[in-house]
Amino acid sequence: MLELILYSYIGLRNGKKFMKKKFKTIALCSNSSKKHVTSIANQCYEVISSQQINVMVDKNLSNLTKKKFKHSNEKEIIRKADLLVAIGGDGTMLNCSRVYGYRGIPILGINLGKLGFLTDINPNKLTSSLLKVIKGEYKKDKRSFLEASVKGKRNKYLALNEVVVHSGSIAQLIEFDLYINESFVYRQKADGLIISSPTGSTAYSLSGGGPIVHPELSAFILTPMLPQSLTTSPLVVSDQSEVRIILKNQKATLSFDSHNSLLLSGKSEIKIHKADSQLNLVHPIGHDFYEACRTKLGWSSH
Repeated sequence: MLELILYSYIGLRNGKKFMKKKFKTIALCSNSSKKHVTSIANQCYEVISSQQINVMVDKNLSNLTKKKFKHSNEKEIIRKADLLVAIGGDGTMLNCSRVYGYRGIPILGINLGKLGFLTDINPNKLTSSLLKVIKGEYKKDKRSFLEASVKGKRNKYLALNEVVVHSGSIAQLIEFDLYINESFVYRQKADGLIISSPTGSTAYSLSGGGPIVHPELSAFILTPMLPQSLTTSPLVVSDQSEVRIILKNQKATLSFDSHNSLLLSGKSEIKIHKADSQLNLVHPIGHDFYEACRTKLGWSSH
């Protein structure tokens, strides 16, 4: 038997055609409760399987009515899938990124949310866009994770958008010292501090008055939350830095992508740095960050 070579010519490099490897196994995943998830997942299944590609379905999509496939657990998907399709909004993408993207599986997002900076494909163009990606017409975009640890605790905590230390209460300040590497930056009283990646600069950090940072930049954005100061501003530093926060003797909450939270008490020391692993986002050809900003944030267009 002739072996089918799953490659596609999609462009030129140094005057020669180059190839992108097509996908052999694609997994579908969602943790969204939106009513259109089931129909979109079924449509994805039909499109992918029509191209003689293996389809795996995350156990969270247990409401699908198809009978000819079984649901797969996380370990099976991590071992076998070479692309994951996340169906939902940015919340779904964040969850899939932590579970699967951190372990090296590229992720393509189908946007069922309102903003959707991480999810590209509009459901109205699902079939055509998905077929192009399957045939190799796509580009990859690497994003960095944040990794946090608390002195005296063994666990390490992962975030794609941001790590936030805050009081956990309305109209209550916390006091902390901020260090970048070994350099003291300031002592601050504020509702909290947002430590964001460029990916997260269009999320919670933006709501707190932080700058929009292009995802190709290697940076952290530090945005104080309602500081008790007239001169405190957001700070952008290299993502090769270690951010260290020392809390005074008080209670506080540490949160990661607004998903997991950790309660702190007493004098706590938090360290945040860039994680070793990166997320590979898959975008359709033509994806543009500034166009996304115009569309999602209501920027004027000519």
